[in-house]
Amino acid sequence: MSGGEMAELAGSFMMNTYGERAAAFVRGKGTRVWDVDGKEYLDMMSGIGVSIIGHCHPRVVEAIKRQAQELIHVSNLYYTQPQAELAKLLVENSFADRVFFCNSGAEANEAAIKLSRKFGSGDDGKPRRYEIITMEKSFHGRTMATLSATGQERIRAGFGPLLSGFGYVPFNDLEAVEEAVGDETIAVMVEPVQGEGGDRISNEEYMRGLRKICDERNLLLIVDEVQCGLGRTGKLFAYEHYGIKPDIMTLAKPLGGGLPLGAALATEEVARVFQPGTHASTFGGNPVACAAGIAVFQVICEEKLVERAGVLGNYLFEKLCRLRDKYEQVVDVRGKGLMVGIELSSPCKKIVKECAGRGVLLNCTAETFIRFLPPLIVTEEEIDTGVGVLEQVLS
Repeated sequence: MSGGEMAELAGSFMMNTYGERAAAFVRGKGTRVWDVDGKEYLDMMSGIGVSIIGHCHPRVVEAIKRQAQELIHVSNLYYTQPQAELAKLLVENSFADRVFFCNSGAEANEAAIKLSRKFGSGDDGKPRRYEIITMEKSFHGRTMATLSATGQERIRAGFGPLLSGFGYVPFNDLEAVEEAVGDETIAVMVEPVQGEGGDRISNEEYMRGLRKICDERNLLLIVDEVQCGLGRTGKLFAYEHYGIKPDIMTLAKPLGGGLPLGAALATEEVARVFQPGTHASTFGGNPVACAAGIAVFQVICEEKLVERAGVLGNYLFEKLCRLRDKYEQVVDVRGKGLMVGIELSSPCKKIVKECAGRGVLLNCTAETFIRFLPPLIVTEEEIDTGVGVLEQVLS
């Protein structure tokens, strides 16, 4: 099937939720993907942060094949070894005591929202609390609850009435959070790095301040690490940069190595309010996805990719700073680790499309921000290539 035939077939039978797509891919390996015509692309987006150890990593492929030959699905009415082992890995390497598995970042954030509201439900005889404070320019998902939590009007528009019980405050503004806390507030939800908001970084004073506010006001601190977790920022989890621990953390994108897998992690005190029947997922923690997740986690740790993300992230940041110094339309460089990009003075979709035409995959978000989210196995030479193509287009 040709690329044109693929596009025509999709256009005839699929909902038009993604618009025109840049290419039709049929194969991937490491940092590269190939389209139906055999053209090679350097993937500096890793499937929007999913293929964090590259496309079709041999250990992930082998784990998937092995598990698929043994057991694909039984539901969460039964135990499976991959699910239990991945939960153990996540708990032993984080603040958390318990894990709930699901299929996506939106579902992980749904679980966090439900967990928070159940924690503040008043079942313990205390006054009921349900409101969650989130940040402007945040993005937490596209289900009704996570859409309601998202602090971007352009994304929420047209889907009202939204779920009540969310308040939005400016990002990196502790005073605004203090003022927003009321008698019905139960949690503060924050992305340490706002990916869809244009790689806006929480500063250390802010994150430490949020933890202090939550401790003083008996609130839960939720960190959404769906995009910035699992080594991308130069720490295994982004919250570690700030010397704090959250009460709930959400993960997804890279967790399954390309298969749908999400997770909500929590302390024992918070997790205990989930009992049989309060929350569930038929496919959550699927044996094949969890087997892939174990392989991803092991590769990240054994190959020291977290440290690599920090070093190469600095290298990429410096290269992008040179573009800022050279081109007037580049107004800012932001990000942390291998989650970094440039803010332009005008919309950037055409620039990203032109880069794809020249064989480099980038992403435009927040209308004017061009993002790099390469696999953690990316090399300096590949960073040079990606930035070089972007500079060609800018010039």
